[in-house]
Amino acid sequence: MDQEKQYDIVIYGGTAAGITAAVQAKKMGKSAVVIEQGRRIGGLTSGGLGDTDVGMKEAVGGLSLEFYRRIARKYGQDGARWLFEPKVALEVLQDWVCEYNLEVIYGERLDLKHGVIRQGTRIISIVMESGSIYSGKVFIDATYEGDLMGKSGVSYFVGREPNSQYGETLNGIHPGTELNELPGGIDPYVIKGVPSSGLLQRVNPDRGGNTGDGDSKLQAYNFRMCLTDNPDNRMEIEKPEGYNEADYEILFRAIEQGQRTRFFKLNMVTSDKTDSNNNSGISTDYNGMNHGYAEADYSAREQIWKAHRIYQQGYVWTIQNHPRVPEDIRSVYKPWGLPLDEFTETGHWTPQLYIRESRRMIGDYVVTEHDVRLDNPVPDSIGMGSFAMDSHHTQYYVNEDGHVSTEGGFYVRLAAPYPISYKAIVPKRTECTNLIVPVCVSATHAAYGSIRMEPVFMILGQSAAAAAILALESDGIVQNVKYEQLRTLLGQAHQVLYTEI
Repeated sequence: MDQEKQYDIVIYGGTAAGITAAVQAKKMGKSAVVIEQGRRIGGLTSGGLGDTDVGMKEAVGGLSLEFYRRIARKYGQDGARWLFEPKVALEVLQDWVCEYNLEVIYGERLDLKHGVIRQGTRIISIVMESGSIYSGKVFIDATYEGDLMGKSGVSYFVGREPNSQYGETLNGIHPGTELNELPGGIDPYVIKGVPSSGLLQRVNPDRGGNTGDGDSKLQAYNFRMCLTDNPDNRMEIEKPEGYNEADYEILFRAIEQGQRTRFFKLNMVTSDKTDSNNNSGISTDYNGMNHGYAEADYSAREQIWKAHRIYQQGYVWTIQNHPRVPEDIRSVYKPWGLPLDEFTETGHWTPQLYIRESRRMIGDYVVTEHDVRLDNPVPDSIGMGSFAMDSHHTQYYVNEDGHVSTEGGFYVRLAAPYPISYKAIVPKRTECTNLIVPVCVSATHAAYGSIRMEPVFMILGQSAAAAAILALESDGIVQNVKYEQLRTLLGQAHQVLYTEI
């Protein structure tokens, strides 16, 4: 049954960015709906990323800072708290839903073929797979994938621009000579020293081009696991159905070449729970296995999700149990399992794959390394980023020495926070005039490596809603929002737009 509902603002994606956008809309007296494809709001914020990539704390304001203050209050603390359990993050977001009476629709996904109804440069409504129709005056795409943006006739990019395009240094192919994170000397062949036996799984014969060349590859995805060593609250991690020992041959050979630590992080968020992330060239990232994700349909994405789940669960089981992993390494990781009080609806494993990067909009303004390094003045800031420019590895390849190397990783700390332009979250005027994109923003791969952090997405989500409201109180065109008015609104909302250098 087709069912059409009308709103001032339609927010597609129940990520933390989507929820903060809805809170801001309701605070300003407008009707809004959040459409969440899954069954859990918060995205990565409630999906295991409890060791916040905060960068410089002075750059976080508005509802984003309020979120971390509410986290602190849940733990009986003052100020802001940046380390937390997934269930507590979810509680804070659900508190907002209740307090502001937010309308959240669960389990609805955009029809990828016919889901965007346009009239001229305006989106009139969006259609879900179920047939439900949501009409709005302004639309916000708060998803990690950028599906609404991507299906709205808006220009976007997937992959890595060449360095030459914007005069950057970190973009494009980034060979392992700079950040390999694997021990040297790993033989790339199924039978060591025998090229005719073929390459190990996921190892490419070369890196696909010269340093700085562009390509369509994406940095690796994984799950941010919440683990516990509390025996009363722990489920052991079992060998998964579909386990493939060959997928861990790089791990075994890295150990043979001397790797003894950094198999995955055990960053504590409480006294007995972790946020466990990738920690080296062979870790929880499933390097090279997500390159088709951004443009894939839902069933192909589901297959990619499952493959990542099998790989990562199998990886942890391997580290804890496999005879080719020395006992002294196994014993470090063996005490850790899945907490029984987290992700209770999904077997204690997070449903949220870490989509570090997918589509990125190409607006009239593209944020580059030059913005992040404060080489460009940004007169229309809507919030600040401050985390390092950070890309995870993109692939394994056979390097010049004939050994396995990673490619694509970089981590470059910043001297100070940088402002993010309003123009980075709105499409080109000729393409769409009532869409705002606070997550898949207009930025290069290099710059997005810093922007793509949960506190920043919340900041941009709030600013997007404020801008949407100014647009609909005027001519409805998001590109015509007067920045002086927006700056005043954001100031009242305690956003941090600039910091002193």
